[in-house]
Amino acid sequence: MRHKKIVKRIIDPDKKFNNRLVAKFINGIMSDGKKTIAQKQFYLACDIIAKKELDPVETFEKAIQLVSPKQEVKARRVGGASYQIPIEVRGERKVSLAIRWLIDAANARPNKEFRSFAAKLAAELLDAVENRGEAVKKKDTMQRAADANRAFSHFRF
Repeated sequence: MRHKKIVKRIIDPDKKFNNRLVAKFINGIMSDGKKTIAQKQFYLACDIIAKKELDPVETFEKAIQLVSPKQEVKARRVGGASYQIPIEVRGERKVSLAIRWLIDAANARPNKEFRSFAAKLAAELLDAVENRGEAVKKKDTMQRAADANRAFSHFRF
């Protein structure tokens, strides 16, 4: 073996909900190392969800679960041709893709109806729980691509 095994760092749970997944999501929102601003935005989004008489952490976890992809396609060159090969998505990658898609979808929402990022994030999480929204659409697109290329699954490595 050439390289030392990399030990996965376990991040501390967040302050308010004592949840590791929430802490990971806050780290995903964070830009330029400004964690307190990211926390404030996430907790404001949770307050907006709580006003709709839903449990914010439960809603958030359900949104992550519904946006997580089951399969993805990976390009593989076989004999001069490039094939899109469907592969199963590992648990860790599932969560990180779901987090990235939710944050990107919230950022992409128009500024007309929502003034702050927190309102956009809350709306995207609520949409994801109801199986609609940009993040869910992205997951469905990825699943469709994997289904369409199922014929090449024998090229798996």
